[in-house]
Amino acid sequence: MFVRVVELGSFAAAADASQVSATMVAKHIRIIEQRLGARLLHRTTRRHQLTEVGRLYYERCRSALAEVDLAEASASELQATPRGRLRLVAPVSFGSESLVPALVEYLHRNLEVSIDLALDNRAHDLIREGYELGIHIGDLQDTSLVARPLRPYRRILAASPAYLERAGRPRTPQELSEHMCLGHSYWRLQGLWHLVGPEGEACEVAVKSRFTTNQGAALRVAALHGAGIVLQPEILLAGDLDAGRLEAVLPQWSYQPTPMHLVYAPDRRPTAMLRSAIDFLVARFG
Repeated sequence: MFVRVVELGSFAAAADASQVSATMVAKHIRIIEQRLGARLLHRTTRRHQLTEVGRLYYERCRSALAEVDLAEASASELQATPRGRLRLVAPVSFGSESLVPALVEYLHRNLEVSIDLALDNRAHDLIREGYELGIHIGDLQDTSLVARPLRPYRRILAASPAYLERAGRPRTPQELSEHMCLGHSYWRLQGLWHLVGPEGEACEVAVKSRFTTNQGAALRVAALHGAGIVLQPEILLAGDLDAGRLEAVLPQWSYQPTPMHLVYAPDRRPTAMLRSAIDFLVARFG
């Protein structure tokens, strides 16, 4: 209000610009002068003149208001152009095999965005841990988050040609019980594989394994070296299948597809960076 009085030349003009009464303008100036213990304006009937204290105070106020204008302009610009540091978390296999190539493409499109990606198979508290986005595979537990559905996560059976030449190729799911099957130590029922057929029929097969580990990438390597039949995400094995290093086993059957979602905290005014990342990932994996 003080800056308006100085720049417009009178209380009345400042009042019109601020849509308040001239009395209210005078009250604002009086409160400032009382707090400072100094007069800011020499009041005349036609125009107000700055005192020496008022001139110094005016210059500082103009600088402060210019900084506020710059801050607001920067915030508006941030809303218009994707810019900033995006933190997200995803499961290891999906993240390394599918998400990373997509995020690199996103960075090429949005040159003022940087990405901090954490790969971890455990559940995360997005809000408490400071992540803007997360990829969640499995049933949703946190109902406070927004969840955008993505393509279900599919796991398939495969083995090396050398193993299949040596042990034979199973023709039905039940024949898997006669083979060495590579086990994941995090699975609750390691000795049971729940498979779904081409018509949606379900089959539960008891399997045996001489090799288990807690990482899908290690199971893939074991399969490549002929240790047995692996049941792992299609995205993890696709390159080996295309190259002939692995062969699909019972290609019409797969593990029960698992729901997958893009999750994030509700925000009535998300930044341009967050909006663009959500739209990109839903378009790519939805």
